[in-house]
Amino acid sequence: MKYLIALLLIAQSVLMVRTASAQTNNWENSPDNWNNSQNNWQNSPNNWQNSPNNWQNSPNNWNSNNGVYDNNGNRVGYETQSPTGVTNVYDNNGNRVGYSPNQRK
Repeated sequence: MKYLIALLLIAQSVLMVRTASAQTNNWENSPDNWNNSQNNWQNSPNNWQNSPNNWQNSPNNWNSNNGVYDNNGNRVGYETQSPTGVTNVYDNNGNRVGYSPNQRK
């Protein structure tokens, strides 16, 4: 439970920073925007690229470079980037807990 809370706090911090820097682009940040939607296949945990069963995302892969860690160094999840540039944040079980919209201009 404490790992999920830590992951949610990390995701919230990422979103707050990104949102604060782009207040005028609310549609680009919105979860209603198809690019950010969890219903978009590119952001879905059912997509192999985002799946916790994909070795690249596995907590058992010590060489993975997309892990998300808490302040104690415990891996609490992973992140992936969609082809449209959205960064998706998942817990270790593959539940999408946050995202950062495409910041490319």
